[in-house]
Amino acid sequence: MRLRHVTATATATAAVAALALTGCGTTHSTADADPAAASATTTPGPITLTDATGTKVSLDGPATKVVGTEWNVVEDLVTLGVDPVGVADVKGYKAWDTAAPLKNAPKDIGTRGEPSMDTIAALDPDLIIATTDLSASAVTQLRKVAPVLEVRSADAADQIGLMTGNLDLIAAATGTAPKAAAVKKAFDAKITAGRAALAAAGRAGARYAFGDGYVESNQVSIRPFTSGSLIGAVNERLGLSNAWTVKGDKDYGLATTDVEGLTGLGDAQFAYIVNAVDGDPFAGNLAKNAVWKSLPFVKAGQVHRLPDGIWMFGGTASMEAYADAVVAALTK
Repeated sequence: MRLRHVTATATATAAVAALALTGCGTTHSTADADPAAASATTTPGPITLTDATGTKVSLDGPATKVVGTEWNVVEDLVTLGVDPVGVADVKGYKAWDTAAPLKNAPKDIGTRGEPSMDTIAALDPDLIIATTDLSASAVTQLRKVAPVLEVRSADAADQIGLMTGNLDLIAAATGTAPKAAAVKKAFDAKITAGRAALAAAGRAGARYAFGDGYVESNQVSIRPFTSGSLIGAVNERLGLSNAWTVKGDKDYGLATTDVEGLTGLGDAQFAYIVNAVDGDPFAGNLAKNAVWKSLPFVKAGQVHRLPDGIWMFGGTASMEAYADAVVAALTK
């Protein structure tokens, strides 16, 4: 798996409103039930949810046998204490999402973009959770196997709101709303502590650029994570100033550039995440590149490889791990 492929890759009071705005609202089956109260209930019984596509999803009760077709929803399940029975690309998840390690041995259901219908059917799941990155045809097939709950994959307008809203929706489907509330509180505390640590180290407002890179035909391409990315949103919550000036896409907030495109960053802190499996194009392929070596942040030793295994498109666990890594890198 290469990092450039983000394949089938809303807060408590704010979440209800955000979910409604994005079509991700949740309701309990009880008539006239208040949506906020419904999302906090753990009482067993029929559940009706509205997913990101506006589809009504009906369950006999909180789902326990759940399949996740994308790593962020798998991370949410694990974070909520629900062990998924099926996971797409288990090996990849273990390599890229170490913040929420699998506690069981789920069945590998194939790739994130093309899950195996037969494998999933054999698991007889209560619920399949997918993202809007999965093709409509695949979702149609999955709905023949079990109820499918789709969450929006990304939204550059409010990545953190979407992340916590998706967590709330999955919690409503699995009867784990109290856990979700605790998880969101811990996430907010982590970001608050990280912001304070950076400020104490004189890093408040520091110009900071996060990106990843990949090699194709011996050329290094770089993917800037703009303010519209999830990581960009976390950076700003931490009190950092995004040094990228390029415009990201409307969903993931990502852009594309090359090593020459880094010259516009000027004096900044530059950080990236790669994985030992795929290699390090910055320390490796660019080590002797004249443009790379001439960059102010390279000359000043302000290039930080953050720890492997932090999934850049994950949930609260990944973003907490990312915040810890950024604080450690910029305060050492």
